[in-house]
Amino acid sequence: MVITAHNKQRHLPAALGSVKAQSGAVSRIVVIADRCTDRTVDIAREQGCEVVETVGNGVLKAGALNQVLPALLDTLGEADALLLMDADTTICPEFTEAALACLASRPEAGAVGGVFYGHSGAGLVGALQRNEYARYAREVARRRARATVLTGTASVFRARVLRAVAAARGTLLPGPPGCVYDPGALTEDNEITLAVKHLGWATLSPRRCRVVTEVMPTWGDFVRQRLRWQRGALENLRAYGLTGVTLPYIVKQCAMYFGIAAVCLMLFTSGLFVCLGLYTAPRGWLWVPLAVFVLERVWTVRRQGPAAMALAAPLVLEFAYDGVQQWVYLRAAAQTLRRQGRQWHHVACEEGSRT
Repeated sequence: MVITAHNKQRHLPAALGSVKAQSGAVSRIVVIADRCTDRTVDIAREQGCEVVETVGNGVLKAGALNQVLPALLDTLGEADALLLMDADTTICPEFTEAALACLASRPEAGAVGGVFYGHSGAGLVGALQRNEYARYAREVARRRARATVLTGTASVFRARVLRAVAAARGTLLPGPPGCVYDPGALTEDNEITLAVKHLGWATLSPRRCRVVTEVMPTWGDFVRQRLRWQRGALENLRAYGLTGVTLPYIVKQCAMYFGIAAVCLMLFTSGLFVCLGLYTAPRGWLWVPLAVFVLERVWTVRRQGPAAMALAAPLVLEFAYDGVQQWVYLRAAAQTLRRQGRQWHHVACEEGSRT
């Protein structure tokens, strides 16, 4: 397995602890230390890991992985699999066992991604992100574990699939020839998913492959993260063009932006009716749809506990949270259309570390 880390001395011990606690054995642990200035390298070596320090990497995670993966993949056989994981992530004890079992039973699957949940903390913005992640996990389960995106936090790939991706770069797939990851992609997890699918492989996220990862600690960090995610998704679709693989993604994006327009129109007309004195509160059976909607919001986060359910019940906080995301999506679309300068965002962490 490979863990990428950039100044992760605070998170790395927990990540390595979760790897060593796996019910399915992990034969080799490689830590890629990308431009680290803290004790990340020392901690990895103290834990018995192989450490590779990047040299001259200017494209962050994708660049770090591209410096290590080609040589590493040459040492793996056709039947081998590789777990790629972030240093600020922990995986459940059955993660590797469940992922390998999935690959063994589903020969059409090229990779298995984790179902991610959020770390505790970060106040209100953290709680809202955890509710969002919990609902996304339910959505994946309803799709029978079909993964729209192989999460960059922790995913298991067939070695031969990653070799095929690298061989197809520059011809069938975007990116420089020989690179496993496209260094020009803002969201490498979304892009590698499209790459795997374009080579004819399925991508899955079984419920048992649980991952716990960081949440953005401030609203500013949250906005910058989601701006990068959405802009990266749009740019990846532009790079691949209209294909049988990208069509569902394009339809989903169009539907989302149509929904944003509908919400804006609803808010405008509601405000106009209030100003004209024409607005009246719902009466009788008209409260039923609202009650059902509230129940759905509360029920879908019940596994997160009473606090999460209480946060969902008033609607207004989560509605505002969704409003922030919709504003970010509009901003991302505008930047993509203008081909505005791009920026990879890092979150400042304790002890001088960054993610």
